[in-house]
Amino acid sequence: MAPHQIGIIGLGKIAQDQHLPVIKANPDFQLLAVASQRGLQPDEAKFSFQDYRELLKVPELEAVSICTPPQVRHQIARDALLAGKSVLLEKPPAATLSELEDLKELAAKVGKVVFTTWHAQYNKAVEEAKKALAGWTIRRLLVTWKEDVRHWHPGQQWIWQAGGFGVFDPGINALSIVTRIMPEPIFIKASNLEFPANRDAPIAAHLTFSMSHGQGDLEAVFDWRQTGPQTWDIEVETEAGLSLKLTHGGSCLEIGGRQVVQEEPEEYQGIYRRFDELLNARQSEVDDAPFRLVGDAFMIGKRVQVDPFED
Repeated sequence: MAPHQIGIIGLGKIAQDQHLPVIKANPDFQLLAVASQRGLQPDEAKFSFQDYRELLKVPELEAVSICTPPQVRHQIARDALLAGKSVLLEKPPAATLSELEDLKELAAKVGKVVFTTWHAQYNKAVEEAKKALAGWTIRRLLVTWKEDVRHWHPGQQWIWQAGGFGVFDPGINALSIVTRIMPEPIFIKASNLEFPANRDAPIAAHLTFSMSHGQGDLEAVFDWRQTGPQTWDIEVETEAGLSLKLTHGGSCLEIGGRQVVQEEPEEYQGIYRRFDELLNARQSEVDDAPFRLVGDAFMIGKRVQVDPFED
């Protein structure tokens, strides 16, 4: 089978660090075109454009990966679907849940694929954690997701703007793991959001969760001000005494204090393997569970103003 002819719209850090090399190494895809407002032109792309609408006119283009900030993804994805291209959406998939629902309905109407990607879910450790927790009642959940925004998002002002998600840009990765591994649905019970005085998006958040069997001891702490070693951990305990810990963003798993999985992440390799399957089956995959939790956190969140933050 001939490789899928794919394009990338938006050549920021994530596209350059992950999408470009993974596409290049995957024989099921061939990078045909890119669209970059800054005029970047990777050697492996046959066509390069500054305006994404010109990219969508390339007739042999089958699909696009949209790696722009979330505030503009909806319009770009709509244009792509209406141009007959299938769409892979970087996380978070849109600025609002209504936009994502619109894309899901439009993809079905035009017969194209839309794929929401949650890269942290593609770790082997996450799948093993899901299997280990299946059927158990959860007594305790602690998510600790703390990192240095200056390191991971240098000079990216869009993340501080309304619709840029702030600390939930990485925090949604943790929530994508939680929604994947929990044996029953989880809900936001309370949300404290810390907004720098000069920013329109939170720099930190403390969430309290509940589940259908009761509230339990379930919480998440997100913070973008951590320097030094970075922390991406999820700890879970069941009422039966099973303890489980995911570390390093979901790539390592301990059960009962014993290391079960420890591997280098191949998250984006997994994303493109799945996209190949979806394209071949002409089937969309829209997972909005992590996105709904973020929306709920903002909806019921208590806003706390903190010191101004400068990059």
